[in-house]
Amino acid sequence: MSFSEHPPASPWHPGEVALQANLGVAERMAEIGPRVIRDHLIDQHRAFYAHLPFVVLGAVDPAGDVWATLRTGRPGFLEATDPAHLRVRAVAEPGDPAEAGLSDGAAIGLLGIDLATRRRNRLNGLLERTGPDGFAIRVQQSFGNCPQYIRVRANPHPIAVSAPAVPEVSDRLDERARALVVQAETVFVASYAEGGDGTRQVDVSHRGGPAGFVRVGADGALTVPDYSGNRFFNTLGNMLANPRAGLVVIDFAGGDLLQMTGRATVALDAEEIADFPGAERLWRFEPRTVIRRAGAWPLRFDEPAVSSTARSR
Repeated sequence: MSFSEHPPASPWHPGEVALQANLGVAERMAEIGPRVIRDHLIDQHRAFYAHLPFVVLGAVDPAGDVWATLRTGRPGFLEATDPAHLRVRAVAEPGDPAEAGLSDGAAIGLLGIDLATRRRNRLNGLLERTGPDGFAIRVQQSFGNCPQYIRVRANPHPIAVSAPAVPEVSDRLDERARALVVQAETVFVASYAEGGDGTRQVDVSHRGGPAGFVRVGADGALTVPDYSGNRFFNTLGNMLANPRAGLVVIDFAGGDLLQMTGRATVALDAEEIADFPGAERLWRFEPRTVIRRAGAWPLRFDEPAVSSTARSR
């Protein structure tokens, strides 16, 4: 029996619907959603994941905190063994705070993104442990994203990484962390919503733009613009339903990973929107735990001849 014989019900949860209704697009999205968000991987997406050298994950730890993280490998370390499963061949990383959320049966979000072509696909589902060399994800939702606002980075190549440094843990951004955030052109954010039956829907997505598009206030809170996009509101809808969020920022030059978990709020009509050209709304993130993993990112990219200044939904 093919997947197409049983079209999915509406994929939207109340937080997403509320934001769609705020824009007056809820009825349209109710029609579009079941057509573009599938409960399986189409062949095109299966082939896409197979050539990626890294993937972004969103996971929820036992305390309910959500973390964004990354896993890398030679192309082929991601394999869609069938339309319902994506296998991730990656050993555990004990220094990664997200590792505690990568347990058998856990809800997980995944973003595949090719920075050279600006192509990206997202999925969420349930993690199935397959052994010490990785896990599989049983797909619940799978969909593509437009290529807008992605900073182009070409020719990813691995470098030798020495023994991982001891993670640095803090309850706030220090000066080095602030500098990395305000210079960032690429940020990944994880969030999740919980249903009435306790099930979770985890999402991880991309945000990007010219250096400085994320601003850090004197109180250490981040303000992030939200630009015109697909009107799915997976990230902001989750934040509206559940304020817990997690961010990861990559130091593409030095290889550090900055991971944060904390509280996010959506600001639909903030006066500061005028200070962010092109933004339709803002969201704010207050980090509660900040972890720097020095040298944990083993990929390097060639710099493009012309820097992209696009923004990201």
